[in-house]
Amino acid sequence: MPNNDPRVDAYIAKSADFAKPILKNIRAAVHQAVPGVTETIKWGVPAYVDDRGILCMTPAFKRHCAWVFWTGRKPAGVDAKALRRITSADELPGSRALVAAVREAATPRGAGSKKKTAPRRTARPVRVPAYFMSALRKNRAALAAFTAFPPSHKREYVDWIDSAKTDETRQRRIATALEWIASGKSRNWKYQ
Repeated sequence: MPNNDPRVDAYIAKSADFAKPILKNIRAAVHQAVPGVTETIKWGVPAYVDDRGILCMTPAFKRHCAWVFWTGRKPAGVDAKALRRITSADELPGSRALVAAVREAATPRGAGSKKKTAPRRTARPVRVPAYFMSALRKNRAALAAFTAFPPSHKREYVDWIDSAKTDETRQRRIATALEWIASGKSRNWKYQ
């Protein structure tokens, strides 16, 4: 016996007449395919949840219904775009195909295998220009603080100083940077 949520019953009852058979067919297929599924209302629409989270949702609109499988759970044999705009119960696949689609979506992909992750990017080294490094060496407090900074803070200062168009601007920025760095401030300390 499926575990029906009275809020889903109420949602189906207040839906448009064309939507009721669509929602009922999908609901029956979900319960048949995944007996332990839990019904609930999420974001104002019926949602079917299993031990891995949301399996699918079935919103009803003025002129169509949608059957939305949650990310990573789309069944292979079903056209997901076609299920986004269902206007009649006749547009649904047969009950066997419905149940098979739900079973496939509920089955963990690659059980026992880990999810592939992107290789971790290593921080690119910060290339400090010689003129800035010599200015840092003249101010011990600034040099100590600069070497303790993470690469992102170092890069902000180097980019800011290196982007000066004139030598006069570059010297002004170096003087300001040395003062801020000696105080332990990052380049954008005003905004933190």
